[in-house]
Amino acid sequence: MEEGQLLINGRWVQAADGGRTRIFNPSTGQPIGTIAMATPGDVDAAVQAARRAFDDGRWCDLTPGNRAKILWRLADLLDDTQESLAQLESLNQGKPIRLTRGGDLPTTVDNARFFASAARHLEGRATQEYDGTHTSMLRREPIGVVASITPWNYPLMMAVWEVLPALAAGNTVVLKPATATPFTSLALGRLALEAGVPDGVLNIVVGPGGSVGQQLASHPGVDMVSVTGGVHTGSAIMEEAAPTIKRLHFELGGKAPFIVFADANFEAAVQGAVVAAFINAGQDCTAATRIFVERSCYAQFVDAMTKATTSIQVGDALDPNTEMGPVISHGHRERIASFVDRAVRDGATVLAGGKSMTEGPLAHGYYYPPTLLVDVDDSFEVCRQEIFGPVVPIMPFADEEEVVMRSNAVPYGLSGSVWTTNGPRSLRMARKLKMGTVWINDHLPLVSEMPHGGYKQSGFGKGMSIYSVEDYTEIKHVMADLSNAVVKPWHEAVFLPKSES
Repeated sequence: MEEGQLLINGRWVQAADGGRTRIFNPSTGQPIGTIAMATPGDVDAAVQAARRAFDDGRWCDLTPGNRAKILWRLADLLDDTQESLAQLESLNQGKPIRLTRGGDLPTTVDNARFFASAARHLEGRATQEYDGTHTSMLRREPIGVVASITPWNYPLMMAVWEVLPALAAGNTVVLKPATATPFTSLALGRLALEAGVPDGVLNIVVGPGGSVGQQLASHPGVDMVSVTGGVHTGSAIMEEAAPTIKRLHFELGGKAPFIVFADANFEAAVQGAVVAAFINAGQDCTAATRIFVERSCYAQFVDAMTKATTSIQVGDALDPNTEMGPVISHGHRERIASFVDRAVRDGATVLAGGKSMTEGPLAHGYYYPPTLLVDVDDSFEVCRQEIFGPVVPIMPFADEEEVVMRSNAVPYGLSGSVWTTNGPRSLRMARKLKMGTVWINDHLPLVSEMPHGGYKQSGFGKGMSIYSVEDYTEIKHVMADLSNAVVKPWHEAVFLPKSES
């Protein structure tokens, strides 16, 4: 049983009022521990600790090389503890251990190593004497105290995506992990202290977004808020942050199209669609959530996709044979089921899944089967709203122009993919799709060196890459006079020349 505490100013502490809440294993519905629930006083103490740590320069005044050295130690510690972290992530979040071992943890370690290196590559820019008498230079400086609000679908990975670029740039951080999945974020805090991150530079508080998240967004001691979550969360944070004009960094929802042309490698497209739709039980902002198939191969694709979907092994997250685990909670499962029920009432046909798994050996967990829907169109709720579960509609299309228009006709723009062997077409599609990431003949893989972020209501700012680190900086222009003259040439535009007496 895990007994989580809050991390404030380098110390692990209980909530000021002693409040705790139970945390559950989605695979079994059984409690796996408790977590301290931060009070407003605890949140304020965490912000004040981060503010002192920033203002006294204990972190931002370190040389980039010394900051990088500490972050490299943190990356090494993450690497050394991959197996225990993978098991804890699967236990707490419900994703299959094969995914946390083979995907989440290796990616997290690579991200950490990248950001450690990036601490040494944040450059100002020496430019020229644009007016002939001054040299202009640009400096990149940390913003200050960053509140990082992270989601429950990739708890550790998203914490690293948000916290480490902020630290690499010299900021201090108050991290608020999702209440349902706090344990690997707390482990990140323990490893950060072990690596030598100074007291107060990374603080961790846990509690509901409506209280703790709201307080962080409105707190005058916070300079920037970074959020990975839903559009509703982003909107609420913007409202709370508006009075103090905070910087914001958002990765919000997605409704990714998966577009298959008739000339695509058929087997690869089917395999790719199954993986992209049902990874992490569909609880992924970049998951394939609308599958468009060119009409001439639509029936064949639907048949192959149905066979592949019904063969997916659903089970306990810690079972190495499990390919898809539970969803995060009973309430979330009911939300997913309600989307499918409404779609069926509107005329959709269920080809696989479609009913909560409330009987048999998995009855005590929060399981919803991989589900395929046909006989839907773009007006259906399941084709427009983010379900965030293992449910995907498959729809035919006639031509390139039509599928581009339909793919872009949602408020989201995080990602999408195009499957075709026609090279010029793939590049045309990549240009026309209004999304932050477009894959060609694949869907989902990301690399630390390249940015990830959305268009439209999917947010702004980038995760990963040097662009992410730059998002956590201010640009300062420094302009140095070279003449040492008392009267500068431009002064005559303000004062009349004075004759010498």
